[in-house]
Amino acid sequence: MSEPLILGIETSCDETGAALVRGRELLADVTASSMDEHARYGGIVPEVASRAHLETFVPTVDAALEAARVDLGDVDAIAVTAGPGLVGSLTVGVAGAKALALATGKPLYGVNHVIGHAAVDELVHGAFPERFVALVVSGGHTSLLLVDNIATGVRQLGQTLDDAAGEAFDKVGRLLGLPYPGGPHVDRLAQTGDPGAIRFPRGLSTGKDKVRHPYDFSFSGLKTAVARYVEGCEDRGEAVPAADVAAGFSEAVADVLTAKALAACQTHGCDTLVVGGGFSANSRLRALAAERAEQHGITVRIPPIRYCTDNGAMIAALGSALVREGAAPSSLDLPTDSGMPLETVRV
Repeated sequence: MSEPLILGIETSCDETGAALVRGRELLADVTASSMDEHARYGGIVPEVASRAHLETFVPTVDAALEAARVDLGDVDAIAVTAGPGLVGSLTVGVAGAKALALATGKPLYGVNHVIGHAAVDELVHGAFPERFVALVVSGGHTSLLLVDNIATGVRQLGQTLDDAAGEAFDKVGRLLGLPYPGGPHVDRLAQTGDPGAIRFPRGLSTGKDKVRHPYDFSFSGLKTAVARYVEGCEDRGEAVPAADVAAGFSEAVADVLTAKALAACQTHGCDTLVVGGGFSANSRLRALAAERAEQHGITVRIPPIRYCTDNGAMIAALGSALVREGAAPSSLDLPTDSGMPLETVRV
């Protein structure tokens, strides 16, 4: 007997995603992005994102079903992002998923977007080990999770106390005059610079701060240090060494992320680190994580870049894990929660 077929729906920010997963096999994954509509504003406009979801929800779900060569009636369960995220965007996705569940009589699972970023790795690298550490890094989230079971046993070890890593990259991109979103542009520019030319601060990484916040992150001070450096160059009439600034900034972020993630692995006896989220596409983070993990005998699992940004596959993967564990479905009156706690897998 084949495993249940799960439809996953993602609308937490500016991507409308729909995917079909059977067990740990991805059958189809379709994403419609409104990124171009936000670029002229230099950031996500919630109202624009919500309207884009309204326009693309049905076509995206239809395209995923067609790509998987299944009908909606073939689906065994529906999983949808219930939080965290933009409340308007979440509302469109949850309302649409409720309608589909009500029309088909299929169980509905409202799931956690951040945990989905870790869950998607099972579609690429297979079943997770009994225990692992997950580092989820994106434009809105930077979190360290201890996972005993992706469906039932997730504990938050630490998180950012201010800016997320991806958010900091976008802000530094603006400081350097790069297009939005800044993350990919800063990453490419950094590859042409000298990471040792400018040493920027590493937040919560020394002294009492490290003791009090062993697994927490702070990038606000780093962002301010970059701003002051750029302003200093401009005040002195000097050209800003943009490539070196980008490289030094990238090195500082990757240094802190990998050091704390691997320390968590060692402290909690985990030999596997799973990295997910949009910022896991960053080239320096990938390289430094692999380099340091090898020194400590830790396996690093990072999915291909196509699975790093928001997508329906990650939600379908988490929904599939919940169904495998026999978790009870959500109620049809399930709420959205823009600030959903990271230890809440489903609502």
